[in-house]
Amino acid sequence: MVGAGQVEPSAYQGRTEYTAGDDGRREAARMTRPVVAPNAMEARTLRKLRTRIIPFIMVLMVIASLDRMNIGFAALTMNKDLAITSEQYGFLAGIFFLGYFVFEIPSNLMLHRIGARVWLARILISWGIVAMLTGFAKTASHIYVLRFLLGVAEAGYFPGIVLYLTYWFRQKHLAQNVALFITANPVANILGAPLSGLILDHAHWFGVGSWRWLLILEGAPAIVGGILTYLLLPARPAEARFLTAQEKEWITAELAREEQQKIAAHPIGVGGVLAHGRVWYLTVIYFMAMISWNGMSLWMPQIMKAFSRQYSNTTVGILVMIPYLVALMVMIVVARHSDRTLERRYHAAVPLLIGAVCLALLAMNRSGSALVSVLLWCAAVSGACSVWGPFWSLPNEFLAGYSAAAGIALINSIGNLGGFVGSYTIGAISHRTSSFRGSLLFLCLSFVTSAILMLTLRKSTQPLVRTPAFEPSATLTPTDMNL
Repeated sequence: MVGAGQVEPSAYQGRTEYTAGDDGRREAARMTRPVVAPNAMEARTLRKLRTRIIPFIMVLMVIASLDRMNIGFAALTMNKDLAITSEQYGFLAGIFFLGYFVFEIPSNLMLHRIGARVWLARILISWGIVAMLTGFAKTASHIYVLRFLLGVAEAGYFPGIVLYLTYWFRQKHLAQNVALFITANPVANILGAPLSGLILDHAHWFGVGSWRWLLILEGAPAIVGGILTYLLLPARPAEARFLTAQEKEWITAELAREEQQKIAAHPIGVGGVLAHGRVWYLTVIYFMAMISWNGMSLWMPQIMKAFSRQYSNTTVGILVMIPYLVALMVMIVVARHSDRTLERRYHAAVPLLIGAVCLALLAMNRSGSALVSVLLWCAAVSGACSVWGPFWSLPNEFLAGYSAAAGIALINSIGNLGGFVGSYTIGAISHRTSSFRGSLLFLCLSFVTSAILMLTLRKSTQPLVRTPAFEPSATLTPTDMNL
């Protein structure tokens, strides 16, 4: 009980204020909202984001990974039908990344400018159309053109989603959620590898080759996904109907605070990104890692088939699925530990080294045992997949707004040129040596180089942003965030 002239404490959104007497109590009653502890608010909001945002974009990424990598399965019969050599296959598989490179940065800047919902829908629909058209190609030259156009159509998709996640999750939660999104890569192979094998063995409808049906059937979901993206995906927390007004205010305030701290600590514009040493260093790390990752992904079905020629395409699909199933679990564990410790370099470098060792052992494996081969592939793929969560948290430590859009796209676009280098080099080496052993050693060397660069990456001069207690008065608008 307090009398006139005395003060009493009252809670206003987790903050203590003092009001005077009855008039103060009436004013506080007007202003006060239900008190929600910051930890409870954080847990509730994150739970909603992870159940509403992550599953949707994971499905979209599964579709993207399937359309990008199914050429590896199509090659099991396509190469013979179109008289494509291993060197030609390496070029047509890798030319995708040239188209991807050319349009990556403009695409990501467009996404940041006009919104994720509209731009991601455009990307999905356009690449779905091109992916289906690839099934009608008559010559290797046709596939060269269509694979290049597929890269153009899909440009900006992966970095766009990484950028999109920064609109919803703070730094301390980013690695795990990026990793959850990137689990779409192994999931696509877990689902797509056996499915692709079945289609190759059994889809011979209307006199059309099974590899053509493979590309047509697996391209169609992208068009459906694009339509659903336009109808269902919220661009920003303010548009999220599944969040309450208080949750929207909380997440917007927290993200805005981090953005301002990053901008104050690292005032980098879009032009500055192109000359920023740390951005280019990360780009080189990613380039070397992508040489091996895309080389593995695009060639694994043929390498498996070469080691086990007696297996059907369906069996090869099942064997390819197993390493990705293991990698799915491993990469989530690594990303969670990276977020818990806020350590990124070793969480990325150690998996790279593990992958390198396993690729070297695969190259030297002469036992002919499918079990040994699959076990080594399990460790190699797990190492490769575990890199991405910790790695893609690094740019967000010092980039914000348009600089984040440009920086993430730059790293991904140039880094993905490694996909072309890896795919083509494997084809060239195997064509000249009639063996995949030299190709596997080349991929091993690429992983080792990436790991060494990661270990020598200089720590950021600024600490990771630590979020202070929730304080609504610090709420900033997107304009304040310079977005």
